[in-house]
Amino acid sequence: MSSVFEQIFQVGFLAAIIRIATPLAFATLGEMFSERAGVLNLGIEGIMLLCAMAGFTAASLSGSLWLGVLVAVLVGALMGALHALFTVALGLSQHVCGIGVTLFSSGLAYFLYRLIFGQQSVPPSIDGFKPVPIPLLSDIPVFGPAVFNQFTLVYLAIIAVPLAAFVLYRTPWGLSVRMAGENPRAADSAGVNVVATRFQAVILGGALMGLAGAFLTMAQFNAFTFGVVSGRGWVAIALVVFGRWDPWRSAGAALLFAFVDALQLRMQASGLGHIPYEAFLMLPFIFTIVAMAFMSRNAVAPSALLKPFRREER
Repeated sequence: MSSVFEQIFQVGFLAAIIRIATPLAFATLGEMFSERAGVLNLGIEGIMLLCAMAGFTAASLSGSLWLGVLVAVLVGALMGALHALFTVALGLSQHVCGIGVTLFSSGLAYFLYRLIFGQQSVPPSIDGFKPVPIPLLSDIPVFGPAVFNQFTLVYLAIIAVPLAAFVLYRTPWGLSVRMAGENPRAADSAGVNVVATRFQAVILGGALMGLAGAFLTMAQFNAFTFGVVSGRGWVAIALVVFGRWDPWRSAGAALLFAFVDALQLRMQASGLGHIPYEAFLMLPFIFTIVAMAFMSRNAVAPSALLKPFRREER
């Protein structure tokens, strides 16, 4: 165990935390926007998987990583629009529709992948994003190499957190989103188009989920496998609650989960062979469950979350 604690204070461990937290941050921010508008998106797991496959395929066939990212974002926005169509426009159950979107997206990802790449013994891979050091900042001892010698998508995630906070709390659109999630009747009376606002928030959330999927296949693993998401979508839903629907808190929750995940990877590599590796794999999810058990007691969700809005009903 001493070797594990020694690795915690190394640059590589800190850099791993940032990399692991990046897709979680994108997905958590996407889910947060959707829920702040009053729409629970349980389709996040399937959306991330489909976007990961779509982005990887586009990058593999075109040779352009940024085209792959763009395709992943567009597919995520499209699936967000599909979820919004069912839940916002038609007022159907957000739980049922979200699970349906996950099943549909997952099945579509498997089908298209097999159709395009076939059954291969060795999964195809791409030459993914490379770390881009930021001059001067990357020379800061310990902190610099860990934070400022990362993939471009990591920098986008770092920028996305304060940008999301600014949009949510400092812009008229952010106020409309919060009103649509708290009191849609009052928002409608104030002239806010609740349906359009919810559509926009869910589509934006889907696009951010697409970025999360793109990062997994074009930066973190450089390949697509059917287990590439590995429950990160479900974790993101929990992190939104853990972060109390706030961008800064949610990003902090993503970092905390990433710390536990990076720690269990170090524990696997530390030579504790008498402990099954499955026990280490469980640690981040056990942490999520325990954190949810404590944090959900005092967490106050948006008042109109899960409640469809029908203007003609009073």
